[in-house]
Amino acid sequence: MAMRAADIEAMIRAALPDAQVTITDLAGDGDHYAAHVVSAQFAGKPRIAQHKLVYAALGGRMGGELHALQLTTAVPT
Repeated sequence: MAMRAADIEAMIRAALPDAQVTITDLAGDGDHYAAHVVSAQFAGKPRIAQHKLVYAALGGRMGGELHALQLTTAVPT
């Protein structure tokens, strides 16, 4: 079962309330998304730690309901 972009965004915002989240459906199939997440909580953390925060927000849905997520993260400027 595919996930809706709005659900992905809501889960990320629940875990990172200050986040600016942009979700793009890459294939139009609800399985392949790109997410750009900007959060002050990423400050001082290496990129892998930032990505782990986002994946944790998705609660283990990667590889199941959510097949692929192209992820970019950033700290607000």
